[in-house]
Amino acid sequence: MTTWLITGGAGYIGSHVVRALQDSGRKVVVLDDFSSGLERKVPAGVPIVRASVADRAAVAGALRAHRVDGVIHLAAKKAAGESVTMPLYYYRENVGGMVELLAAMNDVGVTQFVYSSSAAVYGTPSANPIYEDAQLAPDSPYGETKVVGEWLSRNAGLADGVSWVALRYFNVAGAASDDLGDNSINNLIPMVFRALALGERPQIFGDDYPTADGTCIRDYIHVADLADAHVVAAARCESSRSAEIFNVGRGVGSSVREVMDTIGSVIGRDVEPEVVARRVGDPPASTAATDRIEKALGWRATHDLRAMVASAWSAWQAFPPN
Repeated sequence: MTTWLITGGAGYIGSHVVRALQDSGRKVVVLDDFSSGLERKVPAGVPIVRASVADRAAVAGALRAHRVDGVIHLAAKKAAGESVTMPLYYYRENVGGMVELLAAMNDVGVTQFVYSSSAAVYGTPSANPIYEDAQLAPDSPYGETKVVGEWLSRNAGLADGVSWVALRYFNVAGAASDDLGDNSINNLIPMVFRALALGERPQIFGDDYPTADGTCIRDYIHVADLADAHVVAAARCESSRSAEIFNVGRGVGSSVREVMDTIGSVIGRDVEPEVVARRVGDPPASTAATDRIEKALGWRATHDLRAMVASAWSAWQAFPPN
């Protein structure tokens, strides 16, 4: 039985990954600075290390103390818009923190690594669906830091013998259980829930894009499916010397207005969105080509958009954010 350290394991995605790894029979340790994570999301009995990934000594100590075999690295700052106004902060947290994490792994001799990347590495794609060999042209410092993280993973593999997999997430939504819901102010579905709770009209940022209904199209992936992708990625690192990058999405595009309509159908009321100006850097469409991960790892998403919205709404009602 292997043991995996999950950085950011008390966060929205991380807490799902923790449970999926446990269900697979692996042992799990959570390292989190709790800047945004919640301790209640960590299952009872799972060791918690309260530290930043930038604290090399603390990370190395955790790796040694818990005899860790591999690391899944999710801890990062992830608001693309914020990164435009705070680029140095994002580079310090996401790139600097990862450098220290990889250094700690090298100090201890841990050589299995799954990296949380992002579709933000592609920026505005020239075509959809987007394949992994598409040009990387991120539109934000956040996306740039994710590209650098992939470079760091590759170089750790070449220099230190690390077996690694990078997962480029598309738009994550839903909840595997009510206690693991998404309360992010930056993700569309909880943004709509929050607006409705405040008696406000949810906003659509532009309806004049070159799409069927004029609103942006994104590839939404259920967080439970994403967590399962981490399990097969970890297994890949355990079983072979890996140096691979995979998209994680459904390969299905849904427009912002379609998501709003689905929310209205699930909650039983018209959400009556308000159309406002476009946001800078929003590509008209972004959907994943998923052929590579399906063929290499045997993984495929199983949840549709309605399942994501319904599970997200159930979690929001059970644990409304403060």
